[in-house]
This record gives sequence, C-alpha cells and structure tokens, in this order.
Amino acid sequence: MITMFLAMALSAPAEAQTSNAALPSWRDGPTKQAIVEFVERTTKPGSPDFIAPADRIAVFDNDGTLWSEQPLYFQFLFALDRVRALAPQHPEWKTTEPFKWVLDNDIKSLEASGEKGLLPILAATHAGMTTEEFTAIVRDWMADARHPVTKRRYDAMVFKPMQELMQYLRANGYGTWIVSGGGQEFLRAWCEAAYGIPPQQVIGSYAGLKYQAGDRPSILKTEQPELVDDHAGKPVGIQRFLGRRPVMAFGNSDGDFEMLEWTTTGPGPRFGALVHHTDAEREFAYDRKSHVGQLARGLDEAPKRKWVLIDMKRDWETIYPDSN
Repeated sequence: MITMFLAMALSAPAEAQTSNAALPSWRDGPTKQAIVEFVERTTKPGSPDFIAPADRIAVFDNDGTLWSEQPLYFQFLFALDRVRALAPQHPEWKTTEPFKWVLDNDIKSLEASGEKGLLPILAATHAGMTTEEFTAIVRDWMADARHPVTKRRYDAMVFKPMQELMQYLRANGYGTWIVSGGGQEFLRAWCEAAYGIPPQQVIGSYAGLKYQAGDRPSILKTEQPELVDDHAGKPVGIQRFLGRRPVMAFGNSDGDFEMLEWTTTGPGPRFGALVHHTDAEREFAYDRKSHVGQLARGLDEAPKRKWVLIDMKRDWETIYPDSN
C-alpha cells in the first residue's frame, strides 16, 4: 500500500542524436546496443519496423527506474516529514496512531498497519488543500530535504543514464511518459525540471479533485482514492490517459510487470526493459527479497519475454548527475 503515497509530445523532434552523443553514461555492451538498434530500426523511413511518430510512445516507471527508492519510497518519506512539520498544530497526534508511530519513528509498526495506518497519513498530508498549495509544499520539501543515507537532495538522486535515455528517445521522435505508482500531483510538482517531462505527461496514483468557484477558482485535493497506478492499474492508467498502447516500457520491479506485459504483447516491434539494482557501492543492491521495489517475477520471466535487464553495475558508467 505504500505505493498509494506514493507524457507524449507530438511536435517535430529535435535533430536526431547518435548513440555515442546521446548516451555517454551508458557503457558499450549488449544493453546499450539493444536500445540503440531498436530506436534506429523503428525511426528509419523505409525500415520494415518503422513506427509512425504518433505511435512512438515510451513509458517509464519512476521509483527505482528514474530515481532511487531505498530505504523507503521517497514520497513516503515526504509524507513522514509532513506529519512531523504539522505535528505542532495537532498535539493529539502524540498519542494517536498512526501519527504517534511517525513521531516516535516507529516505521515498522506503521508499515505493518497497512492501509489502515497509511490512509490517515495520506489524508493529513496530501488532501484538504489546493493543487497549487500542494505543489508549493512539495517543491519546498524537495529543496530542503535530504536523503537519510546519501544526504543528497532527493532530486539529485535521479539516474543520469535514464535522463540521457529519455533525451535520446525524444530526439528521435519518441514521446516519453511517466507511469508511476507514486502520487500524480507529487510527481507533477518536480518532474519537468528533473526529466524534461511536462506535467500532462505524468500518470500516477491519484485521489479525487474538486473544483472550487470564487474570485480565484482553484482545484481542491480530496481524500478519496481513484486510481492506484501500480501492477494492473498501470495499463488501465495508460489507456485512460493515452488511449494508445506504448511500444517501449521501462520499469524495475514486479509492480511494473503488467505495464511491460501490456506494452510488449502488442503487434509490431516492441521493447521492454527492467532496471536491475546490482550496485551496492554506488547505489543499492536488491531484488527478490526487498520490501521496496521487489523484483522476482520480472527476473524469472524477462528472458522468455525478451525483456532487457539493465544491470546497473555493468551497464552504467555513472549513477547520479553529480557523481562518477
């Protein structure tokens, strides 16, 4: 349930980039070669695998695919920080669960409570305000908060190779969309600056919205969940917002399985890839037994489905934009 806390441009593409110019943070090898070969054969006029520009849709999960997600999903950490910031206005939280668990830093009890514990925190930190107010809160947090392990800003923990990949795809006429289990409005607050993806090209989990009339009309965020954009919710969200099946999909966990399955079982050329976190020294190493971003079914089925496994330690020259 933590995922509850948690775009295609049809304009003319920029001048097409070569793989060497566009993917400098990717090491030469079969993974980079597979990406480049797919893009080249689907964008070359006259190729039997040519894909029309309107159908060149690439979708990306966010947590663990475009930025880090350990030890907890970053939006979950945002919610915990919001509870702490709001606590002086709510003295009753000191003795009221689940807020007491947050203030006591008892994260195990909070996680064990599941939806019963997480929904009140979601309501208290994500609802009852306008979308503009929420965006400002997220951006302020992003500017000041630091990751508990790396001590970096959270938006400094985006993956440079994936930034380059999205730029490379857009330069070759592909539209790039985020399809994330994280909150849609949370992502929209900062993703354009980090990824070059505008808010209208973000699909995430979302609750209700309500129009408020007045001298300055606004959109109010409500508590009622409407879409959990994870597992089977991802293809549903894609169809609802895009109305087309993607031809490329990138994820990192079993929560992305249905999105890759939906993408790669369509007709014509298709590409699916999973980022495998194998680099404990430069980032984190985890897969089958992780409580965050578990990857088990995807590892087992990727070979027979011809999905590419992006080995972070082997395939990436660097991880974050400001690191080597």
